[in-house]
Amino acid sequence: MRDADGAPVATGEVGEVWAKAGSFSVGYLGRPEETAAAFVDGWYRTGDAGYLDDEQYLYLVDRTKDMIVTGGENVYSSEVENALSSHPAVLQVAAIGIPSDRWGEQVHAIVVPRPGIEVTADELIAHARSQIAGFKVPKSVELRSDPLPLSGAMKVLKRELRAPYWEGRTRAID
Repeated sequence: MRDADGAPVATGEVGEVWAKAGSFSVGYLGRPEETAAAFVDGWYRTGDAGYLDDEQYLYLVDRTKDMIVTGGENVYSSEVENALSSHPAVLQVAAIGIPSDRWGEQVHAIVVPRPGIEVTADELIAHARSQIAGFKVPKSVELRSDPLPLSGAMKVLKRELRAPYWEGRTRAID
């Protein structure tokens, strides 16, 4: 695990997972800038955020690009999603950071409710507040009837969900 400057982090501290092995590729074909960003001194920057426990077991907490920095605090989107998905009305959920003049980014949740179950944004926010720390609770919730966009690997395409909010702005993490 490494911090933003590439320095190793302490056991139990969250950092970016860097990996090194004899069989990694040498880079991305035709994408020299991405290769330079991902491969540093023989190490591959995975883009995953995680930590090692005392026994050196690796725990992944999120993708680094999906982390939300709000008021100087790091919020892992997966933690917000886990809290909201524990509500019985939630079929799909994605937590993203959207621009905030006050906080830099604010936590925003996009929720697809289960068919036939009514739920409000206020109910979901209250549910999240009972599950996670206050600064991690979504400031806003968007309810959708259409499914969230998925990749071929069936993962939510958060960059597509973030794009309309960040149009014409620069996000610090991207």
